[in-house]
Amino acid sequence: MKKTPMRMCVGCREMKPKRELIRVVRTAEKNVELDPGGKKPGRGAYLCNDPACLKRAKKAKSLERALNVSCDEEVYRRLEEEMLHDER
Repeated sequence: MKKTPMRMCVGCREMKPKRELIRVVRTAEKNVELDPGGKKPGRGAYLCNDPACLKRAKKAKSLERALNVSCDEEVYRRLEEEMLHDER
């Protein structure tokens, strides 16, 4: 029997199965982007597929701490758009 990999959402701080979360990755060029497949190289952090978790992570700056990079408003707006687009 295989063990399910668990990861913590940086927004709500809940442990959830890795497959239920979306990976946000910081690339070598210091760009922050969504990684729905979970395979892109770079430093990663996990978020629920919920814009409310993204807003919590933005308010607490937990996404920035997890990725060791400063995120401007454009990054959060783009991540929220991609999340809403993925829900469809």
